[in-house]
Amino acid sequence: MIKKLCFLLLFYYLSLSSLFSQDAKFKALFMYNFTKYLEWPAEKQKGDFVIGIYGTSPITQELRIIAGKKKVGIQNIVIKEYSTPAGLSGCHIIFIPENRSARIDEIRNSCTGTGTVLITEKAGLAKTVSGLNYVSIDGKQSFEINKTNLEKQGVKVNSVLLSLGIVVQ
Repeated sequence: MIKKLCFLLLFYYLSLSSLFSQDAKFKALFMYNFTKYLEWPAEKQKGDFVIGIYGTSPITQELRIIAGKKKVGIQNIVIKEYSTPAGLSGCHIIFIPENRSARIDEIRNSCTGTGTVLITEKAGLAKTVSGLNYVSIDGKQSFEINKTNLEKQGVKVNSVLLSLGIVVQ
């Protein structure tokens, strides 16, 4: 009986682990594909394309895999992790995991107009702060997009991306 219970617990844990891993893969792929429909200021179209992760997240490893194979235009992709908001404004994209959203206003204030896209995963943040926000609808990964917030961040958005996401104001 105890062996069966242990087996069931192990199976449940592995199932959850696989689910979170799959979720991180989708988010990383979405993030890379966002870059095809966003236009950064001219000064950000040189050097490396930097994606900053505020804190730790399973998406980091998935982004590193993509960075090893892909580019954004002619720019190499570099993934950096940050434990404080200092230095984030040098990034092209900042991903803020849900568990690190408490300092979102501070991050937004330091990045406004710098050509830095804020991507979040906490409900409601696309309406107030971020340009893009991951959401799950009926168990499927999607994203919200706020054109006004992206423009405040200094980034132009292609209408194709607007048609793919859930537009919020």
